[in-house]
Amino acid sequence: MVPAVPYADPQGDPFLRTRFALPARPATFLRRQRLVQHLGQALVTPLTLVNGPAGAGKTLLAADWAAGLRQPVAWLTVEAGDRRPGVFWAYVLQALRACGASASDAVGAPADASRVDRKLLAALAAELNDRDRPVVLVLDEYDRMTDPEVTEQLEFVLHHAGRGLHLALVTRTEPLLPLHRYRAAGELTEIRAAELAFTPEEAVALLELHGLSLPVPAAGALVDRTRGWAAGLRLSALAALESADPELYLKEFDADRSTVADFLLAEVLRGQPEETQDLLLRVSVLERFSPELANALTLRTDAEPILAGLHRDNAFVEYLGHSSYQLHPLFREILRAHLRVRLPGLEPELHRRAARWLRRSGFLPETLAHGAAAGDWDFAAGALVDDLAIGQLFTGLRSDDLTQLFSHMGPEARSPATDVVRAARDLSRHDLDHGLARLRLAEEHLTDDVPDPAAAQLSCALLEALAARLTGCPPRAERAAVAADGLRQEVPAHLLDKHPELTALLLTHLGSARLWAGRFEDARAALTTAAAAPGGASTVMPREDALEHLALLDYLDGWLGRAERKALAAVSEMERVGLPQPSGSGIGQLVLAAVAVDRHELGRAQALLDETAQLPAGTHDPVPAAGRALATARLLLVRGKARAAVEAAGPDVSAAVASPWATSHEALVTAAAHVAEGRPDAAAEVLQGVSVDQPACAVEAAAIHLATGRPGVAIDLLDGLRTGSRAGPAVTVRAALVRAQAAEEAGDTATARRLVAHALLDARRERLRRPFLDAGAWLGPLLATPPLHELAAGWLTPGSPRHGEQPEEPPRPLVAVELSGRERDVLERLARMMSTEEVAADLYVSVNTVKTHLKSVYRKLAVNRRGDAVRRARDLRLL
Repeated sequence: MVPAVPYADPQGDPFLRTRFALPARPATFLRRQRLVQHLGQALVTPLTLVNGPAGAGKTLLAADWAAGLRQPVAWLTVEAGDRRPGVFWAYVLQALRACGASASDAVGAPADASRVDRKLLAALAAELNDRDRPVVLVLDEYDRMTDPEVTEQLEFVLHHAGRGLHLALVTRTEPLLPLHRYRAAGELTEIRAAELAFTPEEAVALLELHGLSLPVPAAGALVDRTRGWAAGLRLSALAALESADPELYLKEFDADRSTVADFLLAEVLRGQPEETQDLLLRVSVLERFSPELANALTLRTDAEPILAGLHRDNAFVEYLGHSSYQLHPLFREILRAHLRVRLPGLEPELHRRAARWLRRSGFLPETLAHGAAAGDWDFAAGALVDDLAIGQLFTGLRSDDLTQLFSHMGPEARSPATDVVRAARDLSRHDLDHGLARLRLAEEHLTDDVPDPAAAQLSCALLEALAARLTGCPPRAERAAVAADGLRQEVPAHLLDKHPELTALLLTHLGSARLWAGRFEDARAALTTAAAAPGGASTVMPREDALEHLALLDYLDGWLGRAERKALAAVSEMERVGLPQPSGSGIGQLVLAAVAVDRHELGRAQALLDETAQLPAGTHDPVPAAGRALATARLLLVRGKARAAVEAAGPDVSAAVASPWATSHEALVTAAAHVAEGRPDAAAEVLQGVSVDQPACAVEAAAIHLATGRPGVAIDLLDGLRTGSRAGPAVTVRAALVRAQAAEEAGDTATARRLVAHALLDARRERLRRPFLDAGAWLGPLLATPPLHELAAGWLTPGSPRHGEQPEEPPRPLVAVELSGRERDVLERLARMMSTEEVAADLYVSVNTVKTHLKSVYRKLAVNRRGDAVRRARDLRLL
């Protein structure tokens, strides 16, 4: 008996529990001892393959074998939608939980349909490897899995799970696994079509279970004609029962596969009452169905006894448990072909009826699929919008599915809901021209044509907020937020609870627009709420987006440590649920790159910027565009490439409203370039465009004014900074150095030393080198004095490069990183590209012990990935 599977698919919708259930063996099932004995070897080898054509009896054989095992058995029936890695692994993890082999929270769960992170797979393999009792994972109908990436991931887990996992694939086709390697190593149990084929003796026994008595020679002839095909034998038996002379019928039967299928289907249907034939033809449009859904298609009320009788008679109707049925796949396929011949034109109507029943029953994904199959796009779009599920086009497991499904929607579909979906689809691709036009059209129609428009209007408010973010128009975002607040009172509360991603997305877009406007405190309020949104995997993308924006806010306010921690937390969350890095706009990587520049870790900064270069171009999002311009320009400026820095400083997007901080930082880079090239007057002119309301920008402007011989202007700028600002060390250190330089030039060396001492103390905590390297020659003699030399020793001096020079080696750590001996052992093996399991074996410790050391190493090095740990350790000369 399969344990109850929790209501917890990665999107918050119920898993299809019947996919985890062992198929029931019918009364006419024949247990073939030779196959059972062969399958007994499966517990000795890590991989088992049951490969044969449709109807060969593979599934029932595997289910019968699995039902008799003492080990926990995780059963999963693969479906076409599992071809994407995220969907497949979400169901595999749930199958393991359903059989009691529960995956821990450390493994996580995928959140993106199209991909899964290697870290998740490694965690799963390690947890399986640690099991005392191995688990058997059976993947039925694995021929539906055509993605080679999934097969590669499956092999990775199988290899590293060790003795904790036995994998059995039930398939019609050859899997992409390197079977020759398993075969050569004696690690493969195989049952193929030739072995699955019935022998004459087995055919006799099977026919007897159907109430037919046939001599062995006659059964041998039937086996020859059907090639021992289990489904053919069963269909033949059912058809023969209706014949006056069953033995003669079986002798004369044509064995051609397509002819056999059509002929047997006709014979089976002919023996059924008209109502049963009609029901079978109509439910052939469904993957799985309940009696109530079948009744909705037949417009009758007799489905339950008919289906129960068909299942009892083994008439290719399979009972899945939980009042759910499905047709044998081959039988369903042939029935659908006959439906089109016998009842032409009815198929779209059947899909339409199914869609409406499923919508009333709360099954949104199936509702959308049948609505699309019916070509009823107004209904499908209306279901998506009325359910408040429009946010799923932007985040979560189903975004690719929804985009693909609605890509077939033609121009004939014209309703407010279809306009909303079209606008969402265009804006998700950052197609602003089409998206905005369709959004306007939807909003116009909503005022005239829809009796209860609240859900659609709230969906439009979300799209308005996104459009405001992408066009750099903060007032538009505020209007959208106000509208959304009012509309939330008009929609059912359970829909808002069901789709937390809608509110999380809206708040993130609002926060991004406020950040662009330079309203940092208001932006922080909206983004903090979004980052704390509930919903698990359904809100992971907006939560990550909000965290990355908060990291950028901290950086712009001068809090490097806080910015780094938030950016790494966003990376950690995405890796935990299996999303790739970098993801989304890459703001987190950009913040880490900017922090690395300020710490004078130029190689790390360049590597992080190179990662963001892999992101799609032309996304029209001004905040990450400005962040990329800022980080790139600063790195170029530090490396003495002034002209290139000026060219890189401007965000490559247009915005409705200019951003004070983005404009100011662009002006600061240009002014610094003018100073570097000996044009102080040009630098002073450019600095007039810098916003003094931004403390970080005002302090940098003061430093440049001082460099151009305007100490009075510099000090006036610093004195004009508003009190009570949230400025962090990156701002206060620079301000102290500006005042120190002015004091030194005025002959007040005591004040200069005191200010430099304060700056050194603040900078040491943040590992902040750049302000001292940019300060100029005046600072050197002061740092050589005993009190200041002691404060700078070991992290800033000796060995720091003179102003404008490249360091020959990466600088020493600002605060000594002390690793234990075992942590160093683990780190050295990471550098040799060893897996967690290989490290554990090499050090004679458990995998969990290695994981504990890894967490400590990551924390001490302020990283969150293996590659970064190795790079940082080499930079710090720990390797």
